[in-house]
Amino acid sequence: KRLMIFRTLLLLGVLFLSSCGENTGNKGTEPAEDPKAYLNALAGAHGFKHWKNVREIHFTFNVDRDSSHFERSWIWETGPNRVTRITAMDTVQYFRNQIDSTLTAVDAGFINDKFWLLAPYQWVWDQKNFSDTLVSNMPAPISGVPMDKLTITYGEAGGYTPGDAYDFYITKDSVIAEWVFRKGNQPEASLSTTWEEYITLNGLKIGSMHKNAEGSFKLYFTGIEVY
Repeated sequence: KRLMIFRTLLLLGVLFLSSCGENTGNKGTEPAEDPKAYLNALAGAHGFKHWKNVREIHFTFNVDRDSSHFERSWIWETGPNRVTRITAMDTVQYFRNQIDSTLTAVDAGFINDKFWLLAPYQWVWDQKNFSDTLVSNMPAPISGVPMDKLTITYGEAGGYTPGDAYDFYITKDSVIAEWVFRKGNQPEASLSTTWEEYITLNGLKIGSMHKNAEGSFKLYFTGIEVY
């Protein structure tokens, strides 16, 4: 599963992740280290341990590009995995295990918007669907500040936008500061933005604002509520 970027709105897409280390079980030896443990730790820095207490999350996804504005609102009931999308045109409610062809576009929008909101948690939820690397002291694309660079590359099958790659630039506090989307794992950036204006709600640490270097593109969240 993954994020898709509505191509008529902006170039972006996304997916999800999971893989773990193997314990050899040999007597007198330590278990092999989980190669994905650092992803769990990074998610933890964004409050992931509190997710188990979340019953419902509300948010409005906004995009300002030049003089245009786009928005849609979501309610996600995490237990039954029921999603409600609210726009100026209509309201659509569905269960994510009951998606048919009439709901594909709606669900793709939900996956996209949820990934922007909760990307660090996706590193835990869907690790099987991507490969990852972590490199230190790489200049971030907007600020130029050296940071740890986490690259997530999704597989070629499954989800709404297979094969895409994402470079996350992580501060010394293990928090995302910037990221780059690379469509189809191409070398050049399709979109680069900041992660800023973090807020903490019921323990969840959420970056509510994303801007490009020129200031012509702004993606942000309003009306965030966590129950």
